[in-house]
Formats: sequence, C-alpha cells, structure tokens
Amino acid sequence: MKLDERRSPCAVLFFVLISFQFAVSQVRLPRLISDGMVLQRDSDVKIWGWAGDGEQITVDFNGKTYTVTAEADGQWAVRLGEMSAGGPYTMEICAENHITLNDIMIGDVWVCSGQSNMELPMERVKYRYPDVIAQSDNPAIRQFFVPRVYDFKKPQGDFPSGSWEPANPKTVLKFTAAGYFFAKELYEKHHVPIGLINAGLGGSPAQAWMSEDALKAFPDYLETAKKFRDEVYLNAIVEKDEAASNAWYTQLSQRDKGLAEEWFTPGYDASDWATMKIPGYWTDRGLGRVTGVVWFRKEIDVPASMTNKPAKLWLGRIVDADQTYINGKRVGEITYEWPPRIYDIASDLLTPGKNIIVVRLINNSSGRGGFVPEKSYKLTAAGQTIDLTGQWQYKVGAATEPLLPKTFIQWQPMGLYNAMIAPLLNCRIKGVIWYQGESNTSKPGEYQRLFSAMITNWRDKWGQSDFPFLYVQLANFMEAKDEPSESNWAELREAQLQTLTVPNTGMVVTIDIGEGNDIHPLNKEDVGKRLARAAGKIAYGEKDIVCSGPLYESMRIDGNKVILSFTHIGGGLVAEGGKLQSFAIAGPDKKFVWAKAQIDDDHVVVWNEAVDMPTAVRYAWADNPEGANLYNKEGLPASPFRTDR
Repeated sequence: MKLDERRSPCAVLFFVLISFQFAVSQVRLPRLISDGMVLQRDSDVKIWGWAGDGEQITVDFNGKTYTVTAEADGQWAVRLGEMSAGGPYTMEICAENHITLNDIMIGDVWVCSGQSNMELPMERVKYRYPDVIAQSDNPAIRQFFVPRVYDFKKPQGDFPSGSWEPANPKTVLKFTAAGYFFAKELYEKHHVPIGLINAGLGGSPAQAWMSEDALKAFPDYLETAKKFRDEVYLNAIVEKDEAASNAWYTQLSQRDKGLAEEWFTPGYDASDWATMKIPGYWTDRGLGRVTGVVWFRKEIDVPASMTNKPAKLWLGRIVDADQTYINGKRVGEITYEWPPRIYDIASDLLTPGKNIIVVRLINNSSGRGGFVPEKSYKLTAAGQTIDLTGQWQYKVGAATEPLLPKTFIQWQPMGLYNAMIAPLLNCRIKGVIWYQGESNTSKPGEYQRLFSAMITNWRDKWGQSDFPFLYVQLANFMEAKDEPSESNWAELREAQLQTLTVPNTGMVVTIDIGEGNDIHPLNKEDVGKRLARAAGKIAYGEKDIVCSGPLYESMRIDGNKVILSFTHIGGGLVAEGGKLQSFAIAGPDKKFVWAKAQIDDDHVVVWNEAVDMPTAVRYAWADNPEGANLYNKEGLPASPFRTDR
C-alpha cells in the first residue's frame, strides 16, 4: 500500500477538520446577491455576505476594487457608492474561493408587498392580457421572488431560495401582475432597468409584516407573536389543524354516496336528479344551506369539429372546492374558492355527440356553496364555444357539520417580517408598492395607526427614512347595497386615506376597477399604471403630473346644501357617465339618505330636499360603491370619504 493511502485515525481527523475549516471560510453570498441582480442607482449600494473570521474579501466591479476583512461573526460588507443606471456588468468576488456574478444591472429596485392582490401572478390574468405576455421579452425588467416563509424567533439574514429572472413570455407568468404593469410603465417612461422584489403573501394582515420592536405599541399582537415563538405551542396547533382537516375530509369522502356509487361515470343513471340554474349559489336555488358535497351534472352535445383538438373547460369560480370530470375522467381540481377554474382538456377526451360534465363540489363552512355568478362558464375548442350556463342536474352526496376554522400560522404577527423582509434590509431600494388591507377589515379602526407604524418601521429598519411608499386603496367588493349603510371596507379605505399624512406616501384609488363577486379583480393593468403615476410624482420628481384622483378637503353648509372642496382636482372635476352618484347626506338625526349632487366649478354641491339642516355627507361609503363616478379630468377616481368622522 502506498504511503499516502495509509492514514491513521488522527490524520483522517486532521484532514476532516482542515476541510471543514476551509469550507466554513468560503465566501457565501445572500440569495439577492446573484446573477441577474438589479442594484439601486444613485444610492450607496452595499454588497454583503459571510466568510471565515478575519478572511480578506476583494470585490471587483465596474472598474473599481473594494477590499474588506470579515468580522469575528463572519459577516462582511463593502459599499460601492453611487452609480448611474446601466449594465449588464460582471462582478468578481475573491477570497479563499472565487465567485463570478454575471448580467448585473443598475437601475431602480422596488419592493412589491402586501397580500394576495399584490402576490397574484401574471399567470392568473394571462387570458385577459395575452398580447402583453407575448410581448413581455425585456431583460431590463426583472423579478426576485421571495419564498413564502415565516419565522417567529428572530429576523433572518437570508432566504432559503430565490433568484433573479428577466421578463419574457415564460418567466413573466410568475411576476406579480400589479408589479409587472408598474415596472412596464416605469421602464417605458424612464428607460432604466427595473428590479421587482416580489415579497407578498395572500391573506396576510399588516401586523404580520412588522418587527418585534414595532409591535410593542400593539401589545396584543406582540403577545400573540411571542406565543408562536414557542415551537411546542406552534407544532401543537399545526398538528391539531391538520388532524381536524384530515378527519373532516376523510369522513366526508366515506359518507359521500357520489363516490361510493361513482356518480361521475358517463353511464350512471341521473334521471331522478333535481335541476338547478347555474351559475348561482344553492342557498338561492332552493337547496338551502348545505355544508358538505353536492354533485352537479350536465350533458352537452359536442360537434365533431370540436373533437380531436385541445379544449378548455371554463367553470368560473367555485365555492369552495371542486373535482371535475368529463366523460368519467378527472380533468381538474382546486381545493379552495379563489382561483378561476380553467381546465385543459386532452384532445382525445371529447367525443362527437353526447358528453357528460360532472362536478363534485365541496362547501366546507358557510353552507352557501355554488358557482360564482358573472364568470365564464363554457367549453372552448377550435375557436368554437359551448355555453354551460343554464340548467344542471344536482344531488347531495353528503351533508355534514362545518369544518372548524384553521389557524393560519403564516399570518400571525411578526412572522413574515422576520423571514421575508429582514433579509432585504441591506438592499438599497427605490421604494415600496403595497396592496393589502382586506385581511384587516374586521378591525378597521386600528388600521391607520397600524399601517402608519409599519411604514415607519420599514423605513427605520432599511435605514432609508423617506423612501417612497405607494399603496393601493381597497377595490370595490361584495354586493352593492340599495341604501346607505355602514361598511368596514369603507372604514378601512378611510384609514388608508388618512395614512397619506405619513410623509412621502401615495395612494391609488381602485373602487372603479374591482369586481363585486371577486376579492381578486383581474384588472391589474390599471392598478400598475396608477401606481406608476404616483411614483412619477413622489419618486421621480415629475412636478406637473397629477398622481391622484380628487381627495376630500373640507365642507361648508349653505342653507340646505353642503359645498365640498377637494385637492388633486387636476384639470377639473368631472362626473363620468352622467349625473353624480353615490353621495349620501344626513341631518341632525344622523340618518343618511341618498342625495343629489352636482359639480360647481371646483366644488361639489350636495343636497336632498327632505333634509333641511344637513350636517354631514358621505361619498362612495360602501363595501361596493357601485356607480361612484366623481373623477378628475385626468381620469382618476375620487377617494371615498365621510365628513362625519
């Protein structure tokens, strides 16, 4: 045996220790510092990472060399100083190891955060914007997708995964839709690279995005956060929720006659089933409140010209979950209510003549299951369409008690800040765009204070005390009311309006581009464009741009009329589509009734002949302020408001 092949246990241990020490001393970079990254122009850019104690690191970039020694804890950072927009560039990082980063751009970096309406990807709106997606090839617009994780113990220094991707027809499907349209508008105007950091999570409340020290002003939320820091407590909740859910669905399947008798098969005799008009909810169609499984079945006649070709089945939205079959074969399933049901159908599945569509629909809590109205219900193939609305057969498969509510651990206070925001804090940014609030509508009275504290918290932690923070006011949602009424959604919009008192913030109004039957409206193009207008004014110094619709300023009473003044009137006030609507007025009894309103120069005059002594006015004060039509000439809608706060 050769000498170098004979190692004593001590020699082996020494070799392992030296190898481990070498591995530990290797320079390591955070996920953000990687190929394709966008660095913030005109800012004191930092490059950072980890290495062995005392290790010397050299960074070569854009013709300059920077040297630094790692601290005792292994952390190191160099500052590149301010740089103009441009690229692509290469960066060399040398220490015990050598790292080359390619395709680096210098431009504007925007953090895109909030809940599902910011998280919602271009994939969800691809049928609305096919041409935009087809023409999205632009390496100057890039996204870093932050993994959806949480941590209650401490702020994290890095992400478990993540990389930068340039926009093209394939990758853009993963981009935040609102963020992409925002970036597209900015690029077309300023022609500088735009980097989007996509850090949103569906359903998340504002307190989930706040640090521990910021939550000290909100002791109830801080106490909740501390409870979830206990792994025993957290794991017990996870196990309990999983066990309850598994038991509920298992029992439901065992009791479901439709599964036992295979109601989804084409040959099943459903002649005795009742019929129901679709779309709609079964509570409104005579079935009443049923929690459990209801099966739906429809026979359609398919022409030969639609067969032997790929097809799509459009089933709008379903409350809550579905398993869908065509001719006995399952073609799709979604386990919760919000995503649209658009299922691809294999070219060999449809046959000329009779075809059977079966939907196993599960409602797990409200008992108000069904097919959401005003969505697309159709079968398409070869440029032809079969309308699926109308009468469907139905039968209850199993009825049961509601599933107990789940504890959404990822939404608890502090968790998202620690895991999804803290690792970003070394990254210089241009600003933040934010779309959130739906999950705080149960307590609208606290939102202004909470949201304002969150903005301040982020700026403090970033060390950028005044970066632009632009946000979306809640869109119109739920059923429109016939009479003036109270509204948590209106109160939260008011809190968002009042948050404009925080310096360097901007708000875009979206009560005209929502969908009453969908908390996730598909029109993200106008959201992005309006955010870009706000950025033009607040972040890019475009003095002449009108960045907001009319905002209520003051009122005065003249007899039985109230005269309202506004800011941000731009070229003037206008009533889109006819007479002003959605104004309500009240007298000393504080009972609001619909009012007449008209524009008088730069003011709005509001009255009702039955109210002799008006004391207050409200505008668009509703969950879904249908018909609200006060705009400025720039086409931006007025924010809802009330004078009686």
